[in-house]
Amino acid sequence: QLQASGGGLVQAGGSLRLSCAASGSTFNRHVLAWFRRAPGKEREFVAAINWSGERTYYADSVKGRFTISRENAKNTVYLQMNSLKPEDTAVYYCAARTGPTIATARRSYDYWGQGTQVTVSS
Repeated sequence: QLQASGGGLVQAGGSLRLSCAASGSTFNRHVLAWFRRAPGKEREFVAAINWSGERTYYADSVKGRFTISRENAKNTVYLQMNSLKPEDTAVYYCAARTGPTIATARRSYDYWGQGTQVTVSS
């Protein structure tokens, strides 16, 4: 139901924009988020946005470089990633949470996309 896209290979300092489109049901009232899993590490929270787009929250590691946004008319959430670093290399997952409040724990999210690979070369 959640389909992530936009990953790829980019040099350090470059930018990528990830998209996650929902199909089969609407997530306009859900919190939407991005997580990532780097090789050999646990899946970690990256960013989240509430249903209206008025509230966002970021992991410290991406604050000031990444921007999460959403278009409810398109049932889509985005992650604009700028000033990318090699340590941003990971598989990025979008997720949806039933409920109004932003959360950072994986267990708080009910729906997950399949992931898109982001590789940042030094």
